[in-house]
Amino acid sequence: MRQYTFNIVLFVLCALLILGAHFELIGLYYQSVLLLLCINVILSASLNLVNGYMGEFSCGHGGFMCVGAYVSSVLAVVMFTKDAVLGGPWVSPYLAPFLFPAVLFVGAGAAALAGLLVAVPSFKTRGDYLAIITIAANYIVLSAVENTDLVGGSRGLQGMKRVVTAMNNVVEMPWMVTWILLGTIFTVWLLRRFVSSTYGKGVSAISQDEVAAEIMSVNTNKMKIAAFMISSGLAGLAGGLYAHQIGYVNPQSFSIMRSTECLVMVYLGGMGSLSGAVLSAVLFTLLSEALRFVLQWLGWNQVIKWVIIPLVLILLMQFRPEGIMGNKELTDIFPRLRKWCKFK
Repeated sequence: MRQYTFNIVLFVLCALLILGAHFELIGLYYQSVLLLLCINVILSASLNLVNGYMGEFSCGHGGFMCVGAYVSSVLAVVMFTKDAVLGGPWVSPYLAPFLFPAVLFVGAGAAALAGLLVAVPSFKTRGDYLAIITIAANYIVLSAVENTDLVGGSRGLQGMKRVVTAMNNVVEMPWMVTWILLGTIFTVWLLRRFVSSTYGKGVSAISQDEVAAEIMSVNTNKMKIAAFMISSGLAGLAGGLYAHQIGYVNPQSFSIMRSTECLVMVYLGGMGSLSGAVLSAVLFTLLSEALRFVLQWLGWNQVIKWVIIPLVLILLMQFRPEGIMGNKELTDIFPRLRKWCKFK
């Protein structure tokens, strides 16, 4: 009964945020921070599945985000708008609100397939070697996009705002606020269901001892494929939402710096903690915004941010390598929360 109450409270909260954005009770700046926060939650929670629960070391999450962003953006532009280079529209723009979720999931599926290409080498490699493979995959994706003129190359791709406009022409409402909130809820729900299932326990078994997991009849290769594909697919979903929220993307939006941000969020919250991943994404987003204002006030270059963020990761590894939550959930620290929501 209390679980249903929690769902109702969550639904009411999302409805209030959407209504607040629609009636401009929430300013555009606060909306942008909220949506960036939600996208960071998706990125942090999805990477935590591989780096936290499975104990691998993936460093190329930005590449999977890039695949999802470009695939969903190109598909949305050619389906719902008229573009001088890509052509279109393939279907009536009035169908944009109904088919847009399918476009996002196509982008997520493409990112999941890219994750499959990384999962196969992970059968024989771990640790630093897997990190090198994922970094290389990130650079391969960026290089491929930069040298493809059809999607704008290094200049980037735009036109996604026209897709949002097409949805607004059908029903006037804050569509991207709605889609990003739904995407965040879907991500947390999917990961919670996966890691708490009997099937998902095999992922945690790999983290503890891969050889022992194989002896206990866990198909480790199959588990690695599932974890990598779910993680990269959700990163692709975040990329698609990010691209349509911003309205413009270029390859450098998904460079190794983006992957570094994801790593900081994962290790800040604690490996193997879903609630920790959500908490760290919130803290990281708010701290990044605060840092931006401080640097602007001091008159310093914003590039210093990329000195401070890796420094935070170094300090975290030195003084609290387990992160804020470690491998615990909020329900472990506050047992009474188990009556309202279940993380395990």
